[in-house]
Amino acid sequence: MTATVPATRPAVTIRGHWIDDWRPEQHGFWQSVGARVARRNLIFSVLSEHIGFSVWSLWSVMVLFLGPTYGIDPAGKFLLTAVPTLLGAALRIPYSLAVARFGGRNWTVFSAALLLVPSMSAAFLLRPGVAYSTLLILAALAGVGGGNFASSMTNINAFYPNRLKGWALGVNAGGGNLGVAVVQLVGLFVLAVFGVGHPGIVAGIYLPLIVLAALGSAFYMDNLSQARNEKHAMRDAAREPHTWIMSLLYIGTFGSFIGFGFAFGQVLQVQFHDQFGTPIKAAYLTFLGPLLGSLIRPVGGALADRLGGAKVTFANFVAMAGGAGIVLLAAQQRSLPLYLVGFIALFVFSGIGNGSTYKMIPAIFNAKYADDEHAARRIAGAVIGIAGALGAFGGVLVNLVFRQSFLATRSADAAYLAFIGFYALCVLVTWAVYLRRSASGAVRSGRGECSA
Repeated sequence: MTATVPATRPAVTIRGHWIDDWRPEQHGFWQSVGARVARRNLIFSVLSEHIGFSVWSLWSVMVLFLGPTYGIDPAGKFLLTAVPTLLGAALRIPYSLAVARFGGRNWTVFSAALLLVPSMSAAFLLRPGVAYSTLLILAALAGVGGGNFASSMTNINAFYPNRLKGWALGVNAGGGNLGVAVVQLVGLFVLAVFGVGHPGIVAGIYLPLIVLAALGSAFYMDNLSQARNEKHAMRDAAREPHTWIMSLLYIGTFGSFIGFGFAFGQVLQVQFHDQFGTPIKAAYLTFLGPLLGSLIRPVGGALADRLGGAKVTFANFVAMAGGAGIVLLAAQQRSLPLYLVGFIALFVFSGIGNGSTYKMIPAIFNAKYADDEHAARRIAGAVIGIAGALGAFGGVLVNLVFRQSFLATRSADAAYLAFIGFYALCVLVTWAVYLRRSASGAVRSGRGECSA
């Protein structure tokens, strides 16, 4: 199929959903053709990524249904939520590379359709009496949803001009992150209407939505022939010390967001079981943190634009350490209101930190490669992919730390102390590398366009 879209400049030709000539930086092309095509691709990219995040977070809801009849202790439940986080983190880099290899539209269709596997498996196989090893496999399958973020961001990045990348990628990331909160609302609906005995309905609700996302992507998205992986970019980025420093900071922000998103409902049930009694009472509260953390993510980028990414990140980690301290105090005093204040603060500040840390990456390499804009963009793009993958791995660590804390002490207090220590480390690293006097002014500021 060949379709020609009229434009004031030479038209864009779409051959079987492939676009060979894409010029978003040219004003006339963008106004007459580019903006409309890019917007259409963005809409279906957000839809697919949103559902991907929901499927990735599916087991943060499923564990609320696993009552005494399943015979799983809190440590076992934390492992069930750690497994999909681990696989999702591991898939982020190959998913981002797949866009250039197979085409953004083609990969979105495939990755969306692939979500049927974990959803159908959970919908039909989750029931009392199922072996714990089977539950681990079912949970691991949900990890495929974690890779959708990386491919979606890589694809949309290629469609928009530099001046609009921050807005487009912010919409894309925020819309995806909201999937964590939405799947918990779906779980709340199922608990309220059908009860704790029907966990498969949560996954089943997503089956028609996945089909719609895959079909919409197939009919309305496009591939860009010009999207190519930069040769050796990942290898060169791996040699940059800033790659690993920024990955550490992103573990502290995004790792906290996704890890707490998976663990929040379980921790509430275990720590305050006498006040909740049933999973539905805990579910009324679990969606609040991920919702606020998702919505506030663009604020972190905006603050970084105005105040400097390193300054915002530094203050943010101080606030996150304070939030973890409030949670620890509330757990010891058995104060549910104070506990919720502390945990929601952790979600909010993790969302702000997601925006500010990613804002820092382009600025760091723009300063280091001031005379070579292409090299700066090439390395920064690869670093964003690496940091995104390692940041998601932080979600695994959060759940494993909770698991070990409950195994060793039957409480989460040790986990909260570990989080406070890690945030303190991030404060020191941010100050030492990007804020102290010997750091260069451009790198200290951490100003730059948002790339994720």
